[in-house]
Amino acid sequence: MKYQDIKELTDEELAKKLEDGRAELFNLRFQMATNQLDNTARVKSVKHDIARVQTEMRVRQLAAEKTAAEK
Repeated sequence: MKYQDIKELTDEELAKKLEDGRAELFNLRFQMATNQLDNTARVKSVKHDIARVQTEMRVRQLAAEKTAAEK
């Protein structure tokens, strides 16, 4: 998922994406441990997606704090 797509999501959708990403990462790690994972590159891409979502959530948090401080 591209960062531009993530920026267009609502806060609730971001939280859901983060939850889904963490669950998928857990499942991928479990598959890797049991030698059932074929595409090991998927682990890296899921980690990057999680990081992108967390980055956008943090950007929004800082923007909200900045606007609150200006009032």
